[in-house]
Amino acid sequence: MKKIFLGAAMVAFGFAGAQSDNDAFRGSGDLRLNLGANIQSGGAGIVTSLDYGLGESFSVGAQAGYLLGVDENVVDGKPRAEHRFDVKARASAHLGDVIGLPENFDIYPGLNLGLKNFGAHAGVRYFFDKGFGVFAETQFPIAKFNTEGIGYRRLNNQFAFLVGASFDLIRSGSAQ
Repeated sequence: MKKIFLGAAMVAFGFAGAQSDNDAFRGSGDLRLNLGANIQSGGAGIVTSLDYGLGESFSVGAQAGYLLGVDENVVDGKPRAEHRFDVKARASAHLGDVIGLPENFDIYPGLNLGLKNFGAHAGVRYFFDKGFGVFAETQFPIAKFNTEGIGYRRLNNQFAFLVGASFDLIRSGSAQ
């Protein structure tokens, strides 16, 4: 009976240890990289973001995106790189632990300040294994810097859906 109990305890602690390696957000010092696709009206492109944990449920970071495919019928002419490119500073509140979700799942709303607007984002992140997961995020402007922008000036200044892979840079770079 003791051997069965000891074996069950070892398996339970093993699963608990494996689960803690899959944390979607660990808090202070955490470093997450998201690489994915940006899907929006009039174009699609690539996006990357980096989040650094400052506290138990708070992170700051940066995001950069570039629209690769742009609908030519948005306005006559070709879009310039400045219309396709955007950079943002961002802050997020990580609610996974707060609302009692499994450690490998996180929900994070936040605010961002970019070249085109001041906006908000809300996303989810799920980690399958040590250092690797997926994310999905929505973004939308709250206040646009160019309120009269039409055509290509609206690119990266509207509702967008982001989806892609997420990487734990601290975990994947360590020997754990």
